Amino acid sequence: MKKLIAILLTASLAMVALAESPSMSPSSPDGLRKGGTLGDVADAPPIAGDPRDVQREVRNYPEQPPVIPHTIRDYQVDKRFNRCLDCHSRESAPDAGAPMVSVTHFMDRNFQVRAEVTPGRYFCTQCHVPQTDAEALVESDFKPIDQVIREGDRGEGQ
Repeated sequence: MKKLIAILLTASLAMVALAESPSMSPSSPDGLRKGGTLGDVADAPPIAGDPRDVQREVRNYPEQPPVIPHTIRDYQVDKRFNRCLDCHSRESAPDAGAPMVSVTHFMDRNFQVRAEVTPGRYFCTQCHVPQTDAEALVESDFKPIDQVIREGDRGEGQ
C-alpha cells in the first residue's frame, strides 16, 4: 500500500512539473479568447462601451425581454433595494417617463397577481441586459420571428 501511495505521489509531482513547464504547456483551443495556452493568464477583454444612442430596440421574438437603453453601472439591485424600480415601478413610471414594469412581473409562480414585483422577477438583470455597441463574439444565423414567418409563407429556407 505504501508503495502504491509513493508511486501516485511521484506521478502527481511529475505531472505538476510538466504542466508548469512552458515548453510542455498545451495550446488552448481557439474559442472566444484567441491564442495563448492553458497555462497562460491573459487579460480579460475590455468591457463593451456604454449603451448605444437609441431609444427602444425592436424585439426579435415574442416574450423577448427588452434591452436596457441606458447605463446601469453602479445600480444597486439586491434583496434590500432595486434601483430599477425608482423609475420603472407602477408609481414612478409616469413621472419618470419610463416604461412601467410589465404586469407579468407582478404574477407569482401560480399566476396570482400580487401588489409588488414578485421575487422571481425582482432581479432585473437576470433577463434584461444593457444594449451596447459590442461586436458579436460568434457568428449567428439568427432570424427574427417575422422573417421566419415570411420565409415559411413563401416556402423558402427548406
